[in-house]
Amino acid sequence: MLRSCGRLVKWLDYLLAPRCALRAATVSLHSTHMPFANTAVSTGEDSNSNCEECSCYENETQVFLVWPLPSRKPKDYALPNSSWSKDMMEQFDKFMSMSKDGTWKRIPSHSHIENSIPEHMMQKIEEEKKNRDTRYFCRSISTEGLGFEYVMFFNPSQKRMVCIFQPGPYLEGPPGFAHGGSIATMLDVTIALCAIFAADAILTANLSINYKSPVRLGSVVLVDSKLNRIEGRKAFFCGQVQSVDGQTLHAEGTALVLQLDPSKPIQQYICSK
Repeated sequence: MLRSCGRLVKWLDYLLAPRCALRAATVSLHSTHMPFANTAVSTGEDSNSNCEECSCYENETQVFLVWPLPSRKPKDYALPNSSWSKDMMEQFDKFMSMSKDGTWKRIPSHSHIENSIPEHMMQKIEEEKKNRDTRYFCRSISTEGLGFEYVMFFNPSQKRMVCIFQPGPYLEGPPGFAHGGSIATMLDVTIALCAIFAADAILTANLSINYKSPVRLGSVVLVDSKLNRIEGRKAFFCGQVQSVDGQTLHAEGTALVLQLDPSKPIQQYICSK
């Protein structure tokens, strides 16, 4: 065992040692927050060569270093990627700035919905997902930029959820515009997550939408939802889809979401007549 530990220490020492400028730049930039992912850094040099002393590869202005182990954490799709437009990034930065004092909270988004909801609601959903190979609908297109690109922020005091949404080309309906179903999906998802965080409600019983103006593919819109009132186990919400400047209303809707009886499984609500 001591011999194995010694080998591991030597390997780490070799990996972190700045044998070349390329490795030193890469390790210093990425070892603290992305230790097991493909990484890239700008070098400011114009060349195309392999480094003979390590596994770095320099191509024009970027250096790539492939680490040996994949990350075990589920991918968070609600983080910036190369497909996000300038408008998308501006809105993201705006809400991240407002999140610093705790007024807003960014909601992670994964390929399975149970990774994005409060812990006290996870057990019931995980019980329903046993022995099932499923994937969350809005994250079913893995390639960045082709489908639903979005990130959500929740305001606990206002019981309000805002989604920054950029529709990709795979969501086309009329030529050049997003399909109405994709707009309804984002309105539904935003209201549903607002219901989960604001009212512990999880099952949409009714969703009514009025379309006002089509959404162009690649544009950025804000999907804004909030809790109106609660009557017993019924939670009532409203939402709207509008341009980032607030000048264009694309769609608006209302929804009724039910709080579940903790003693009953979700399947009983779905199958009941």
